[in-house]
Amino acid sequence: MRMTQMLVRSGLTVAAAAALPLTLTATQAVAVNTAINVTTSGTTVQVTTSDCATRSNGSMGNASLLSSGQANFAQGRQATLSGTSTSQAAAWSSVTTGTYTVIVVCADGTTAGTQAVTVSPVSSPTISATATATATSSASPSRGVMGGLGGGTKGYGAATYAAGGVLVAAGVGATVWVLRRRSKPHRL
Repeated sequence: MRMTQMLVRSGLTVAAAAALPLTLTATQAVAVNTAINVTTSGTTVQVTTSDCATRSNGSMGNASLLSSGQANFAQGRQATLSGTSTSQAAAWSSVTTGTYTVIVVCADGTTAGTQAVTVSPVSSPTISATATATATSSASPSRGVMGGLGGGTKGYGAATYAAGGVLVAAGVGATVWVLRRRSKPHRL
């Protein structure tokens, strides 16, 4: 009975070890398709990649910004990739609020990646009238809460460390004494 259990356990371990490289390979295959980085700043959307390093007819490729109603690359707002052999980029300005899909196609016809991006509305700062503090009301501090490291910023002297060491040693000694005393049988 014990031998069977051991064989089953070792068989499961071997099976898990054999499946691990397949799992890692599948994860790497998925990560290859996300070779683009899409960022937004206000109403500007920018895409960068390093997968379109080769030029064809002077171009490194194109990128397309598709809105929710558009289905293929040609329907979107297209921009030409520019840059060096290590980094290529394209940008769109005056993009309205909404969710978009960015697709990058290199000059050799391969797709570098696809990524969704959301453009948020730009909020403009508003100026409002503020009340001035009077002598009867308490004014809030101008610098806010001074959070930080607390006592971690103060240097302690040798006496403080020695006192702490004595307290720790006394606590350990008392614990040992109580545990040893409890382990002895009580004699009447």
